Amino acid sequence: AFMDMGDIQLNGVLAPMLIAAVGTLLSIAGIFMVRTREGATQKELLRSLNTGVYFSAVLIVIASFFILKYLALPNYVGIWGSIVVGLLAGIGIGQSTEYFTSASYKPTIRIAESSNTGPATVIIAGVGTGLLSTALPLLIVVVAIVLAYFFATGFAFGADTLNMGLYGIGIAAVGMLSTLGITLATDAYGPIADNAGGNAEMSGLGPEVRQRTDALDSLGNTTAATGKGFAIGSAALTALALLASYFEEVRMMFVKILDAPQTLINNVPAIEASFFDFVQHYQIHLMNPTVIAGMFLGVMSVFLFSGLTMNAVGRAAQKMVDEVRRQFRTIKGIMEGTAEPDYARCVEISTKGAQKEMLTPSLLALIIPVLVGLLLGVPGIAGLLMGTISSGFALAIFMANSGGAWD
Repeated sequence: AFMDMGDIQLNGVLAPMLIAAVGTLLSIAGIFMVRTREGATQKELLRSLNTGVYFSAVLIVIASFFILKYLALPNYVGIWGSIVVGLLAGIGIGQSTEYFTSASYKPTIRIAESSNTGPATVIIAGVGTGLLSTALPLLIVVVAIVLAYFFATGFAFGADTLNMGLYGIGIAAVGMLSTLGITLATDAYGPIADNAGGNAEMSGLGPEVRQRTDALDSLGNTTAATGKGFAIGSAALTALALLASYFEEVRMMFVKILDAPQTLINNVPAIEASFFDFVQHYQIHLMNPTVIAGMFLGVMSVFLFSGLTMNAVGRAAQKMVDEVRRQFRTIKGIMEGTAEPDYARCVEISTKGAQKEMLTPSLLALIIPVLVGLLLGVPGIAGLLMGTISSGFALAIFMANSGGAWD
């Protein structure tokens, strides 16, 4: 809790839930603002979708102000400023993603042009574009963290305002995700348009139908990356709050598990210790080798998890391709439309592949923090959290945008 007063604590918990709920409803209103004309270009289609997002964002900004005012939170205007910062950060990340993944802009046009010299240059161009695309979202999140913190604290920094600052960062993430109703809807329609295009081609419909579905599918690649950017950005935005939450768990260990009055450095009781007291007690700074070791292990775990999941997808896809080829060889009449393929077998391969292949990455995600905690203690876990979030954010943006640009 960020305040000692019970009613304000309750209202502080209610505020993000109410904003998220109202944001969902207002996102539905934004969907009705999406309009387009026949034969629209991809830029025009994107502009139409963005109109719905912007309309929802404006309504959420207005509604959140009155919600915070009604709840009578301390410095509610500053907290409202944190929400606005989160919303603007989300829109900024979305615009950055749109630029690097849309077929209407130079990055993807350059990737397409590189295909004239072969697949190797396409891979190089896509990787380079993905790496470049991480810069702007990272800068946006850095600025958003600082502004959200200082808006919530009234531009003060100290031990007595830290909790309010962390609350501001957390509620900024809520603001960023408050338009998720419409951004997630635009994300989800991409595969629908893709499958519709496949159905149109297989059923022999006219070329104009396929042209429309291809345009929508291309747009869906951009909106899919944008939706991922919102989710990734909100996770990175709460990095400092996550670390503070971990120290709250450490405090609970002192109070509940050890079941005895414990004091930290300078004889501060654990139950009364601030975030800075825990940082000082556990020597969480860059000159502590266990913190540095934890950070490197966090970076390692991100790349290890990503590599395992990508290989898992590759193996599952290979099994699916082998099964499809087998059915073409053994089931006569599939190509002529006189026989039904074995759809159930393909679904079974996908389901089993998803369950079995993700077992190892999931176990690693559970085991690594436990081992780091046992071997390196609290400083190691703090470093692990920071290394995981910082490297994971950059890698996730890179993978989402490079994939979207290639597609």
